[in-house]
Amino acid sequence: MGDDHISKDRAEEHAVKEYRSGMPATPPSGPYEESAERASRTLWGDAWGRLRRNRLALVALGWLVIVAIAAVSADAWVPRVFGSPIRIDTVRAMRDRLQNPSFAHPLGTDDLGRDIFARVVYGSRISLSVGILAVMVSVVIGLILGSLSGYYSGFVDTLIMRVADVFLAFPYILFAILLLSVLPKSQRGIVPVFLTIGVLGWPSIARVFRSSILSVKENDYIDAGRALGASDLRLMMRHIMPNAIAPIVVYATMSVGGAILTEAALSFLGLGIAPPTPSWGRMIEDGRVYLTSNPGLVFWPGLAILSTVLAFTLLGDGIRDALDVKLKD
Repeated sequence: MGDDHISKDRAEEHAVKEYRSGMPATPPSGPYEESAERASRTLWGDAWGRLRRNRLALVALGWLVIVAIAAVSADAWVPRVFGSPIRIDTVRAMRDRLQNPSFAHPLGTDDLGRDIFARVVYGSRISLSVGILAVMVSVVIGLILGSLSGYYSGFVDTLIMRVADVFLAFPYILFAILLLSVLPKSQRGIVPVFLTIGVLGWPSIARVFRSSILSVKENDYIDAGRALGASDLRLMMRHIMPNAIAPIVVYATMSVGGAILTEAALSFLGLGIAPPTPSWGRMIEDGRVYLTSNPGLVFWPGLAILSTVLAFTLLGDGIRDALDVKLKD
Protein backbone atom coordinates (compact mmCIF):
# COMPACT_ATOMS: atom_id res chain seq x y z
CA MET A 1 0.00 0.00 0.00
CA GLY A 2 2.85 2.38 0.83
CA ASP A 3 4.53 1.79 -2.53
CA ASP A 4 1.25 2.32 -4.38
CA HIS A 5 0.72 5.60 -2.53
CA ILE A 6 4.23 6.82 -3.40
CA SER A 7 3.85 5.81 -7.04
CA LYS A 8 0.55 7.68 -7.24
CA ASP A 9 2.21 10.82 -5.85
CA ARG A 10 5.00 10.55 -8.42
CA ALA A 11 2.52 9.99 -11.23
CA GLU A 12 0.57 13.10 -10.28
CA GLU A 13 3.72 15.21 -10.05
CA HIS A 14 4.87 13.83 -13.41
CA ALA A 15 1.54 14.79 -15.04
CA VAL A 16 1.73 18.30 -13.60
CA LYS A 17 5.31 18.76 -14.83
CA GLU A 18 4.42 17.55 -18.31
CA TYR A 19 1.53 19.99 -18.55
CA ARG A 20 3.45 23.02 -17.29
CA SER A 21 6.62 22.46 -19.28
CA GLY A 22 5.02 21.15 -22.47
CA MET A 23 7.39 18.16 -22.57
CA PRO A 24 8.07 15.08 -20.46
CA ALA A 25 9.89 15.85 -17.25
CA THR A 26 13.42 14.45 -17.05
CA PRO A 27 14.79 13.43 -13.69
CA PRO A 28 17.44 15.81 -12.28
CA SER A 29 21.00 14.63 -12.03
CA GLY A 30 21.40 15.45 -8.37
CA PRO A 31 19.63 16.85 -5.28
CA TYR A 32 21.26 20.26 -5.62
CA GLU A 33 20.14 20.62 -9.24
CA GLU A 34 16.64 19.54 -8.27
CA SER A 35 16.37 22.20 -5.55
CA ALA A 36 17.78 24.86 -7.86
CA GLU A 37 15.32 23.92 -10.60
CA ARG A 38 12.36 24.08 -8.26
CA ALA A 39 13.47 27.44 -6.85
CA SER A 40 13.85 28.90 -10.33
CA ARG A 41 10.41 27.67 -11.44
CA THR A 42 8.44 28.60 -8.32
CA LEU A 43 5.71 31.17 -8.91
CA TRP A 44 6.24 32.80 -5.52
CA GLY A 45 10.00 32.95 -5.96
CA ASP A 46 9.62 34.70 -9.30
CA ALA A 47 6.98 37.00 -7.81
CA TRP A 48 9.30 38.03 -4.97
CA GLY A 49 12.01 38.84 -7.50
CA ARG A 50 9.63 41.09 -9.44
CA LEU A 51 8.28 42.67 -6.26
CA ARG A 52 11.77 43.69 -5.15
CA ARG A 53 12.09 45.73 -8.34
CA ASN A 54 8.89 47.67 -7.62
CA ARG A 55 10.04 50.73 -5.69
CA LEU A 56 6.59 51.93 -4.68
CA ALA A 57 5.70 48.51 -3.30
CA LEU A 58 8.96 48.36 -1.35
CA VAL A 59 8.39 51.84 0.10
CA ALA A 60 4.87 50.80 1.11
CA LEU A 61 6.18 47.58 2.66
CA GLY A 62 8.85 49.52 4.54
CA TRP A 63 6.29 51.95 5.93
CA LEU A 64 4.03 49.12 7.08
CA VAL A 65 6.99 47.42 8.77
CA ILE A 66 7.77 50.66 10.63
CA VAL A 67 4.15 51.06 11.74
CA ALA A 68 3.99 47.42 12.86
CA ILE A 69 7.25 47.67 14.84
CA ALA A 70 6.09 50.89 16.51
CA ALA A 71 2.75 49.32 17.43
CA VAL A 72 4.29 46.15 18.85
CA SER A 73 7.03 47.89 20.84
CA ALA A 74 4.94 50.86 22.04
CA ASP A 75 4.77 49.68 25.68
CA ALA A 76 8.55 49.66 25.93
CA TRP A 77 9.14 53.33 25.08
CA VAL A 78 6.03 55.45 24.49
CA PRO A 79 4.80 55.85 28.13
CA ARG A 80 8.33 56.59 29.36
CA VAL A 81 9.07 59.24 26.76
CA PHE A 82 5.68 60.80 26.03
CA GLY A 83 3.52 59.76 28.98
CA SER A 84 0.47 57.56 29.12
CA PRO A 85 -1.85 57.94 26.11
CA ILE A 86 -4.80 56.67 28.14
CA ARG A 87 -4.54 57.96 31.71
CA ILE A 88 -6.34 61.26 32.33
CA ASP A 89 -4.78 63.56 34.96
CA THR A 90 -6.74 66.71 35.81
CA VAL A 91 -3.58 68.61 36.74
CA ARG A 92 -1.83 67.67 33.51
CA ALA A 93 -4.99 68.33 31.52
CA MET A 94 -5.11 71.95 32.68
CA ARG A 95 -1.37 72.49 32.34
CA ASP A 96 -0.56 70.72 29.07
CA ARG A 97 -3.81 70.85 27.08
CA LEU A 98 -3.73 71.89 23.41
CA GLN A 99 0.00 72.57 23.23
CA ASN A 100 1.68 73.20 19.91
CA PRO A 101 4.32 70.75 18.62
CA SER A 102 7.53 70.90 20.64
CA PHE A 103 10.54 68.76 21.52
CA ALA A 104 8.66 67.17 24.43
CA HIS A 105 5.51 66.68 22.36
CA PRO A 106 6.41 66.32 18.65
CA LEU A 107 2.79 66.51 17.48
CA GLY A 108 1.39 68.58 20.37
CA THR A 109 -1.21 67.57 22.95
CA ASP A 110 -4.97 67.08 22.91
CA ASP A 111 -7.65 68.78 24.99
CA LEU A 112 -6.86 66.50 27.97
CA GLY A 113 -3.10 67.05 27.89
CA ARG A 114 -2.27 63.68 26.35
CA ASP A 115 0.52 63.45 23.81
CA ILE A 116 -0.90 63.14 20.27
CA PHE A 117 2.09 61.20 18.95
CA ALA A 118 1.70 58.62 21.73
CA ARG A 119 -2.00 58.24 20.94
CA VAL A 120 -1.32 57.90 17.21
CA VAL A 121 1.22 55.14 17.89
CA TYR A 122 -1.18 53.27 20.17
CA GLY A 123 -3.98 53.85 17.69
CA SER A 124 -1.96 51.92 15.11
CA ARG A 125 -2.40 48.84 17.28
CA ILE A 126 -6.16 49.02 16.94
CA SER A 127 -6.13 49.78 13.23
CA LEU A 128 -3.64 47.07 12.27
CA SER A 129 -5.24 44.49 14.57
CA VAL A 130 -8.75 45.14 13.31
CA GLY A 131 -7.62 45.29 9.67
CA ILE A 132 -5.60 42.07 9.73
CA LEU A 133 -7.97 40.05 11.92
CA ALA A 134 -11.05 41.14 9.97
CA VAL A 135 -9.44 40.16 6.66
CA MET A 136 -8.37 36.81 8.15
CA VAL A 137 -11.98 36.09 9.12
CA SER A 138 -13.18 37.10 5.64
CA VAL A 139 -10.49 34.99 3.94
CA VAL A 140 -11.26 31.86 5.98
CA ILE A 141 -15.00 32.08 5.31
CA GLY A 142 -14.49 33.13 1.68
CA LEU A 143 -12.00 30.36 0.90
CA ILE A 144 -14.21 27.64 2.34
CA LEU A 145 -17.41 28.78 0.66
CA GLY A 146 -15.68 29.87 -2.55
CA SER A 147 -13.92 26.52 -2.92
CA LEU A 148 -17.17 24.59 -2.38
CA SER A 149 -18.99 26.82 -4.84
CA GLY A 150 -16.34 26.70 -7.56
CA TYR A 151 -15.45 23.02 -7.33
CA TYR A 152 -18.87 21.37 -6.99
CA SER A 153 -21.03 23.88 -8.92
CA GLY A 154 -24.71 22.94 -9.31
CA PHE A 155 -26.98 23.40 -6.30
CA VAL A 156 -24.08 24.14 -3.93
CA ASP A 157 -22.82 26.91 -6.19
CA THR A 158 -26.28 28.44 -6.57
CA LEU A 159 -27.00 28.36 -2.84
CA ILE A 160 -23.69 29.94 -1.77
CA MET A 161 -23.76 32.63 -4.46
CA ARG A 162 -27.34 33.61 -3.62
CA VAL A 163 -26.40 33.96 0.06
CA ALA A 164 -23.46 36.12 -1.06
CA ASP A 165 -25.86 38.24 -3.12
CA VAL A 166 -28.00 38.81 -0.02
CA PHE A 167 -24.96 40.07 1.90
CA LEU A 168 -23.89 42.28 -1.00
CA ALA A 169 -27.39 43.74 -1.34
CA PHE A 170 -27.05 45.57 1.99
CA PRO A 171 -24.92 48.73 2.18
CA TYR A 172 -21.69 47.62 3.85
CA ILE A 173 -21.22 50.38 6.40
CA LEU A 174 -24.93 50.54 7.28
CA PHE A 175 -24.98 46.78 7.86
CA ALA A 176 -21.99 47.12 10.22
CA ILE A 177 -23.65 50.01 12.07
CA LEU A 178 -26.82 47.94 12.46
CA LEU A 179 -24.95 44.97 13.91
CA LEU A 180 -22.81 47.00 16.32
CA SER A 181 -25.62 49.28 17.49
CA VAL A 182 -27.39 46.26 18.96
CA LEU A 183 -24.53 45.67 21.40
CA PRO A 184 -24.45 47.64 24.67
CA LYS A 185 -21.58 50.10 25.07
CA SER A 186 -19.95 47.95 27.74
CA GLN A 187 -19.48 45.09 25.24
CA ARG A 188 -18.10 47.13 22.37
CA GLY A 189 -14.44 46.49 21.71
CA ILE A 190 -11.96 45.15 19.20
CA VAL A 191 -13.50 41.66 18.99
CA PRO A 192 -17.02 42.69 17.92
CA VAL A 193 -15.57 45.22 15.47
CA PHE A 194 -13.27 42.86 13.58
CA LEU A 195 -15.82 40.03 13.65
CA THR A 196 -18.47 42.33 12.16
CA ILE A 197 -16.15 43.61 9.44
CA GLY A 198 -14.84 40.11 8.73
CA VAL A 199 -18.24 38.45 8.50
CA LEU A 200 -19.51 41.15 6.14
CA GLY A 201 -16.44 40.95 3.89
CA TRP A 202 -16.49 37.27 2.89
CA PRO A 203 -18.79 37.46 -0.20
CA SER A 204 -16.28 39.36 -2.35
CA ILE A 205 -13.47 36.96 -1.47
CA ALA A 206 -15.70 33.95 -2.12
CA ARG A 207 -16.61 35.29 -5.55
CA VAL A 208 -12.98 35.98 -6.50
CA PHE A 209 -11.84 32.53 -5.30
CA ARG A 210 -14.75 30.83 -7.07
CA SER A 211 -13.79 32.45 -10.37
CA SER A 212 -10.17 31.45 -9.91
CA ILE A 213 -11.09 27.84 -9.14
CA LEU A 214 -13.38 27.64 -12.18
CA SER A 215 -10.45 28.53 -14.43
CA VAL A 216 -7.92 26.28 -12.70
CA LYS A 217 -10.00 23.12 -12.41
CA GLU A 218 -10.38 22.88 -16.21
CA ASN A 219 -6.63 22.29 -16.70
CA ASP A 220 -5.37 18.95 -17.92
CA TYR A 221 -3.32 18.14 -14.83
CA ILE A 222 -6.52 18.24 -12.72
CA ASP A 223 -8.09 15.68 -15.04
CA ALA A 224 -4.92 13.61 -14.80
CA GLY A 225 -5.01 13.64 -11.01
CA ARG A 226 -8.68 12.72 -11.00
CA ALA A 227 -8.03 9.85 -13.42
CA LEU A 228 -5.34 8.52 -11.09
CA GLY A 229 -7.90 8.31 -8.28
CA ALA A 230 -7.07 11.44 -6.29
CA SER A 231 -9.81 12.49 -3.90
CA ASP A 232 -11.58 15.85 -4.09
CA LEU A 233 -9.78 17.05 -0.97
CA ARG A 234 -6.40 16.05 -2.37
CA LEU A 235 -7.06 17.75 -5.70
CA MET A 236 -8.20 20.91 -3.93
CA MET A 237 -5.36 21.14 -1.41
CA ARG A 238 -2.44 20.03 -3.61
CA HIS A 239 -3.31 21.20 -7.13
CA ILE A 240 -6.22 23.62 -7.30
CA MET A 241 -5.78 25.88 -4.27
CA PRO A 242 -2.02 26.56 -4.71
CA ASN A 243 -2.69 27.66 -8.30
CA ALA A 244 -5.87 29.63 -7.50
CA ILE A 245 -4.79 31.44 -4.33
CA ALA A 246 -2.78 34.26 -5.98
CA PRO A 247 -5.78 36.59 -6.60
CA ILE A 248 -6.84 36.14 -2.97
CA VAL A 249 -3.41 37.27 -1.74
CA VAL A 250 -3.75 40.47 -3.76
CA TYR A 251 -7.36 41.08 -2.75
CA ALA A 252 -6.68 40.38 0.93
CA THR A 253 -3.74 42.81 1.01
CA MET A 254 -5.88 45.60 -0.40
CA SER A 255 -8.80 44.66 1.85
CA VAL A 256 -6.76 45.37 4.99
CA GLY A 257 -6.80 49.05 4.06
CA GLY A 258 -10.56 48.93 3.55
CA ALA A 259 -11.03 47.29 6.94
CA ILE A 260 -8.94 50.03 8.57
CA LEU A 261 -11.14 52.68 6.95
CA THR A 262 -14.28 50.89 8.12
CA GLU A 263 -13.00 50.68 11.70
CA ALA A 264 -12.10 54.38 11.63
CA ALA A 265 -15.58 55.26 10.36
CA LEU A 266 -17.26 53.14 13.04
CA SER A 267 -15.08 54.67 15.77
CA PHE A 268 -15.83 58.15 14.43
CA LEU A 269 -19.54 57.38 14.78
CA GLY A 270 -19.05 56.08 18.32
CA LEU A 271 -19.69 52.42 17.45
CA GLY A 272 -16.11 51.19 17.29
CA ILE A 273 -13.45 51.09 19.96
CA ALA A 274 -14.68 52.66 23.17
CA PRO A 275 -12.60 55.41 24.85
CA PRO A 276 -10.14 55.89 26.46
CA THR A 277 -8.45 53.32 24.17
CA PRO A 278 -6.80 55.33 21.37
CA SER A 279 -8.25 54.83 17.91
CA TRP A 280 -7.53 56.93 14.84
CA GLY A 281 -11.20 57.35 14.02
CA ARG A 282 -12.07 58.25 17.60
CA MET A 283 -9.21 60.77 17.70
CA ILE A 284 -10.66 62.51 14.64
CA GLU A 285 -14.07 62.66 16.31
CA ASP A 286 -12.59 64.08 19.54
CA GLY A 287 -10.60 66.70 17.64
CA ARG A 288 -13.43 67.75 15.35
CA VAL A 289 -14.51 70.43 17.82
CA TYR A 290 -11.07 72.08 17.58
CA LEU A 291 -10.76 71.78 13.81
CA THR A 292 -10.33 75.52 13.23
CA SER A 293 -8.34 76.41 16.36
CA ASN A 294 -6.11 73.32 16.54
CA PRO A 295 -6.32 71.31 13.26
CA GLY A 296 -3.47 69.00 14.32
CA LEU A 297 -5.93 67.02 16.44
CA VAL A 298 -7.61 65.90 13.21
CA PHE A 299 -4.70 66.14 10.78
CA TRP A 300 -2.28 63.70 12.42
CA PRO A 301 -4.64 60.74 12.92
CA GLY A 302 -6.08 61.44 9.46
CA LEU A 303 -2.57 61.37 7.98
CA ALA A 304 -1.91 58.07 9.78
CA ILE A 305 -5.05 56.56 8.23
CA LEU A 306 -4.21 57.93 4.78
CA SER A 307 -0.60 56.74 4.76
CA THR A 308 -1.39 53.27 6.11
CA VAL A 309 -4.31 52.60 3.76
CA LEU A 310 -2.30 53.94 0.81
CA ALA A 311 0.60 51.67 1.77
CA PHE A 312 -1.63 48.58 1.75
CA THR A 313 -3.08 49.63 -1.62
CA LEU A 314 0.35 50.17 -3.19
CA LEU A 315 1.61 46.90 -1.74
CA GLY A 316 -1.42 45.10 -3.15
CA ASP A 317 -0.80 46.63 -6.57
CA GLY A 318 2.82 45.53 -6.40
CA ILE A 319 1.87 41.98 -5.44
CA ARG A 320 -0.67 41.86 -8.26
CA ASP A 321 1.95 42.90 -10.80
CA ALA A 322 4.49 40.48 -9.32
CA LEU A 323 2.10 37.54 -9.55
CA ASP A 324 1.13 38.31 -13.13
CA VAL A 325 3.08 35.70 -15.07
CA LYS A 326 2.26 37.44 -18.34
CA LEU A 327 4.52 40.36 -17.45
CA LYS A 328 8.04 40.02 -18.86
CA ASP A 329 11.08 40.84 -16.78
